[in-house]
Amino acid sequence: MLYTNLNHIESAAEYEQILKENENIMLICGRMGPLCIPVYRIAEELEEKYSHVKIYDMEYDHPELFFFHDLPEVQNFPEYPFTVYYKKGEIIKATAGIQTKAQIQAILEKEFSATVNA
Repeated sequence: MLYTNLNHIESAAEYEQILKENENIMLICGRMGPLCIPVYRIAEELEEKYSHVKIYDMEYDHPELFFFHDLPEVQNFPEYPFTVYYKKGEIIKATAGIQTKAQIQAILEKEFSATVNA
């Protein structure tokens, strides 16, 4: 279990349903470790500002979610968290490892351009 304030994905069926129901998604797949926790915290801070993007986390070691490790976009990433951005169910961007708030915001602005809440 990830101890974050983000919405959690805990099954493959839930993952599929979320992809179908949401146009813009940021999904962080990781552990409660030193590279992941800062990314979760930044995502928590940005959730309100980017309300047009649904932000989720997913536990890297959850047995039902191992399929995620085999996605071509993350398969060769050397570290986690994997942060994957979806538009209409398709992966449009994927990153790995710790990132700054500015880096994450730049991706959100570029990939999900819309008026954000001030």
